[in-house]
Amino acid sequence: MNLINELLAVIPDGEVKKVLIGLHWTAVVMDTAGEQRCGLASTLMGSQPHGEVDVPQAGHLEEMSGQELAALAATDNLTLRSIGMAAINALLPPLTDRWQEINAEHVIAAAGKNKNVVLVGHFPFISRLRPQVGQLFVLEQNPGPDEYPAASASELVPEADVLAITSMTLLNGTLDELLALRRPNARILLLGPSTPMHPLLFDYGLEMLSGAAVTAIDPVLHQIQQGAVFRQVRKAGVRLVTMVRP
Repeated sequence: MNLINELLAVIPDGEVKKVLIGLHWTAVVMDTAGEQRCGLASTLMGSQPHGEVDVPQAGHLEEMSGQELAALAATDNLTLRSIGMAAINALLPPLTDRWQEINAEHVIAAAGKNKNVVLVGHFPFISRLRPQVGQLFVLEQNPGPDEYPAASASELVPEADVLAITSMTLLNGTLDELLALRRPNARILLLGPSTPMHPLLFDYGLEMLSGAAVTAIDPVLHQIQQGAVFRQVRKAGVRLVTMVRP
């Protein structure tokens, strides 16, 4: 939450144009700094009983200021956090001069050769990555075959030479505890479309940020509102971007 509060302190304001909560992804469109931008975040749902309110401000979110909407990222409501993080990502100035076309999968493979790699979150490149590194341990809240439950983090993360973490941990509040478990010389990466592309994250020991930049807003929104997963959303108009710590 400290990181989220720091992000809230540096974002500019903006005019909220659209808020869309899809099955897998949440999108926020802002008018800010003379341009229209779209930010993404994974859609998290709370455990409210059926019929209970998940979004108290539903129907009025677009009446809020950009900073007010972004501040929802610091609440206890998981769905509101998704909205807030998407708003933060829409408001953060695009640092295009620092973005690089680096594939996170290839970075992890190169850094993890003959080393222990811990990957927090399920990514589609796992099967390709496994034979390229020394050992690969995948932590997942709903683990599949050859994956470990999140409770194994205290055992596995301290042994990681390379620690690659899904940015969904920013939303569910587990990033701080994962970073606290890391070994001092571990290489740490934050991955996924929810990733805020801002250099202040490097102050937390992160070496590389891999996120997303929406290049075609309307087609992306169209996909999200029809329940698309990220590979579908990406084809509609999303560029994968990476920022490396100097």
